Amino acid sequence: MKFQSTLALATLLLGTSSGLAAPTPDTSAGVLAAGAKLEKLAGEFQFTEGPTSDKAGNIFFTDQPNNRIMKWSVDGKLTTFLQPAGRANGMFFQPDGTLLACADEKTELWAISPNGQHTVVAKEFTGQKLNGPNDVWLRPDQALYFTDPFYKRDWWDYAKPPQGTEQVYFLSADRKTLKRVTTDLVQPNGITGTPDGKTLYVADIKANKTYAYDIEPDGTLTNKRLHCELGSDGMTIDSEGNLYLTGHGVTVFDKTGKKIEHIDVQEPWTANVSFGGPDHQTLFITASKCLYSIKLRVQGANAAK
Repeated sequence: MKFQSTLALATLLLGTSSGLAAPTPDTSAGVLAAGAKLEKLAGEFQFTEGPTSDKAGNIFFTDQPNNRIMKWSVDGKLTTFLQPAGRANGMFFQPDGTLLACADEKTELWAISPNGQHTVVAKEFTGQKLNGPNDVWLRPDQALYFTDPFYKRDWWDYAKPPQGTEQVYFLSADRKTLKRVTTDLVQPNGITGTPDGKTLYVADIKANKTYAYDIEPDGTLTNKRLHCELGSDGMTIDSEGNLYLTGHGVTVFDKTGKKIEHIDVQEPWTANVSFGGPDHQTLFITASKCLYSIKLRVQGANAAK
């Protein structure tokens, strides 16, 4: 998201689904582990975003204004993984340890190797720059989806979206076919999908709604339906199909779209969330200048495997 507009988006979202078949969620128990409390792990960043977990459960997240990707290890150590980092925003790990990053300094999508070397996998559509890839999700066959909203950046010399519309894109597993797969969104931001690769969730942050779609093998999205009346900056999903949306803290909806939990975070803006830790049962939260965590009773559904 655009870190300078956090308070405006917070105001938008303060007002006021479909995917996994099993196990049956115990919504009466909520998603928090017994006695769980929110813990501040680190602070003094400029704006945190894009958390994602590797196979071991280490969390990588971005400090976008400072142009760096940070690593919070499973043993609680904070280090800088990459700087400069293409002004990275949303990220997602491939099973082989490659880190996908929405590097919007030059409106690109990167694949970053474990040694920090990057390859540009997408940067243009129909001969025009992308607006600014914001969040990315990898489906099981290694094809991917990313959102492409427009948030004016200080490091750009233009003020209008190059694509003329803000939508979702599909990139094939061989990284050769890029296509736009939505046409009617206002400003898509957070994105995630079910681990079976059948359902995609997209948060239209400006419309303050989150939609679910059926995923077709060729990347096409069908059967668009409203999942919940709330937009989101980032999102994740757990093993029971519960969806975690951000903005004013973290709000959790079950797979029918019913609100079942709210995690209050005392920061101006909660940007994004990811499961991590050795058992992938800890929710990591990037919020304004800080990184938080809280223990849950459920595991993340999309942990790198």
